Amino acid sequence: MKFTIKTPENFSFEHTLLSHGWYDLAPFGRSGSTELAMVLRRGKAGKPIEVNVRGTVKAIKVTIDADNADNVDREGVIRDIRHILRLDEEFEGFYEAIEECSAVGWAAEVKAGRLLRGPNVFEDLVKTLCTTNCSWALTRIMVKNLVDELGDATANGNKAFPTAQAMASAGETFYREIIRSGYRAPFFVELAERVSSGELDPEKWLESELSTPDLKKEIKKVKGIGDYAADNLLKLLGRYDCLALDSWVRGGYYKKHNKGRKCTDKKIERHYRNFGEWRGLAIWCDMTEDWFFGEGRRNDK
Repeated sequence: MKFTIKTPENFSFEHTLLSHGWYDLAPFGRSGSTELAMVLRRGKAGKPIEVNVRGTVKAIKVTIDADNADNVDREGVIRDIRHILRLDEEFEGFYEAIEECSAVGWAAEVKAGRLLRGPNVFEDLVKTLCTTNCSWALTRIMVKNLVDELGDATANGNKAFPTAQAMASAGETFYREIIRSGYRAPFFVELAERVSSGELDPEKWLESELSTPDLKKEIKKVKGIGDYAADNLLKLLGRYDCLALDSWVRGGYYKKHNKGRKCTDKKIERHYRNFGEWRGLAIWCDMTEDWFFGEGRRNDK
């Protein structure tokens, strides 16, 4: 089953796919900078199916591994892809905000700025919890273990990200010993139970009318989610006014803008203050310029 989704003029598949490490986490799988494989629960009765998307100049080409089109929720697949690639999000305000900035203006030139996300907020929340206080290698292991152990399989055996109900069926010992989640084990249990019972609905955060500071307070009520994790999740919700400072971002700022010397977070905040509501996205694009161009471009400025 194949079809095409038109993309906005200011969209770059490559720069969305490689915008941050989510492409590296199961059940995503990428092929170079032009293809992304995923497992979505858009089969009959919510069964997982395998979907491949390939970016072209003006469209996304979608291939679904299904023998019978009647067993596929085609509109649901389209909604998921549009959400994952953020096709309906407006970025003109961001491009205007960075237009005169030599360090960040590259993002407008190549149509970057969209940050890849999962098909739902619950998946992004769990993955965010897997990034706290650990190496990226351990994050990948935890997420892979969650998918392998608790995800339901497609006809080909590839697995979807586990549901809250599936995660709630496992206990703290399972998360600690099998998932290798360490101190996060009780947090996974509590989060899954809250979501599966309906006490917490992270999907509502997408349309929340709360201010960003108030929404951040709500997100931080999830045990294990602190300031940095909440700031990053807010970006996946379309809120870009938090910087999400950690050691990697700080180190990048020291190197690029402070001659390698440490400085206060207040100084970093002042540096991006003029970007207003886009400052969190501006600092991320600033710190990831080398991912796409290397240091040569910076040295040529």
